[in-house]
Amino acid sequence: MGNKNKTISFRVNEDAFEALRDIAEERDISLSAVFRDYVDTLVAHDGQVRAVPEAELESMGEPGESFPPRVEVPKSFIREHERLELEADHLREQLDEYKRYVNHLREQLDDDEEDVIQLEDLDDERDDRGERDEPSFRLG
Repeated sequence: MGNKNKTISFRVNEDAFEALRDIAEERDISLSAVFRDYVDTLVAHDGQVRAVPEAELESMGEPGESFPPRVEVPKSFIREHERLELEADHLREQLDEYKRYVNHLREQLDDDEEDVIQLEDLDDERDDRGERDEPSFRLG
């Protein structure tokens, strides 16, 4: 089987919830992402994760080290990421355009159903005098 995501639910008091929401807003991520990050960290460190207040963290860490840790990313990586985002946007626009075109064709197909003429109906077409509008031809 594949790697399926599972849902974990638990309750926190209102103050803790507000604090978590503030953390999420400060990091500009969703509240769910805060929990996923915590769970990923917990699993990666075999359950040996401890929540530490920032003031205590600063006294424990190296001087000049900031939290959360910052990583410098090469400009080429950022440019490639931006290029891929633009390409993804373009492909989404193309997909939307193709979907609109398919819907247009479906609507045309639905409209054209009324224009279908059955061959049996053509054989029975006669004018008011009982004569056929078109001269009949015999093949063979």
